[in-house]
Amino acid sequence: MSGRQEGRGRLADVVLAAVVGALGMGVAAFDDGTTALDQVLVALASAALAFHRAAPRAVLAVATVLGTAYVVHAHPGPLSALPVLGAVHTAARVGHRGVAAAGGAVFLAGYVATGPGTEHVAERAGLLAGWFLCAVVTGLADRNWQAYLRQTEQRALEAERTREEAALRRAGEERLRIARELHDSLTHSISIVKLQAGVAVHLARKRGEEVPPALLAIQEASGEAMRELRSALQVLRADEPVGTPAQLVERARAAGLAVDLAVTGEERPLPETVDRAAYRIVQEALTNAARHAGPAKVRVRIDYGPANEGERVRELTVEVDDDGTADPARPPVPGTGLTGMRERVGALGGTLRAAPRTEGGFSVYARLPTGETA
Repeated sequence: MSGRQEGRGRLADVVLAAVVGALGMGVAAFDDGTTALDQVLVALASAALAFHRAAPRAVLAVATVLGTAYVVHAHPGPLSALPVLGAVHTAARVGHRGVAAAGGAVFLAGYVATGPGTEHVAERAGLLAGWFLCAVVTGLADRNWQAYLRQTEQRALEAERTREEAALRRAGEERLRIARELHDSLTHSISIVKLQAGVAVHLARKRGEEVPPALLAIQEASGEAMRELRSALQVLRADEPVGTPAQLVERARAAGLAVDLAVTGEERPLPETVDRAAYRIVQEALTNAARHAGPAKVRVRIDYGPANEGERVRELTVEVDDDGTADPARPPVPGTGLTGMRERVGALGGTLRAAPRTEGGFSVYARLPTGETA
């Protein structure tokens, strides 16, 4: 909450306390036998409402004690319950429904026990009981509404945060698809042309014949086309990370996701393909956690170490776990992100496990050989 919002909240609390106090003291002033002590009790019980955000249970206790003391001393009408009603509502609003109901019951018991012995006591007691029930119910309804608003706002922030990453990922996947298509079609055809032209030139020279200029032009043009096509494919396949896994974690934290990062082993520069794959795996796992795990905690672990102690072949281990809403009984259907992640790991000769955890939540575990030896 910003400073401006906090200031508005404090002002609203003071206004609430002032309005309840003015109503309570105004009603008390018209009751016969009201003393200065009664006015003080009403004023203090109302003033306590100004602090309900910081200490809702303490405010409820103060309002209940002072309000009960007031009705015991002065035997006022039902409107004397206004400060306690406000305290009951604010306590239920933050989840203390049991304490709120108990406070209302204490005040109601004091009101009934010390009320004048007329036929109106039962009627007033029933009226107050209904008021207190409404205060608890409206407090709980307000709490649920605020929780819904916070959840909606969080989803909007997560969607905004992941929209750009998803667009970049889709663009990269499209570039790779185009590169594969060009490689499979044009590269093969141009290679055949270049090979046939080269064979024809070789045979002509071997027989002592003059090589036709058109054939030499075809050989040279096909070679130049191959070089340019390779350059274009390199551009299309360029998929450089825009940061490090640590920066991904920091961005996720800034967006409100609870993420812990642990790096073990000897941190060192990695081959470009391995470094890129690790970055994309962490990026995709954090994106999925933000979109699907709910208000979960995420743990990212990156381990630089050997694959096994016998061969001493080093590998990189990337693990991203969350305690979100994923259920092993309902495994997710692999989408583009998980499929691309699996393809990256498979291309490096590594292994990937991406599935719901037995204890709940989702786990991504990747082992990437680095090609190094210890």
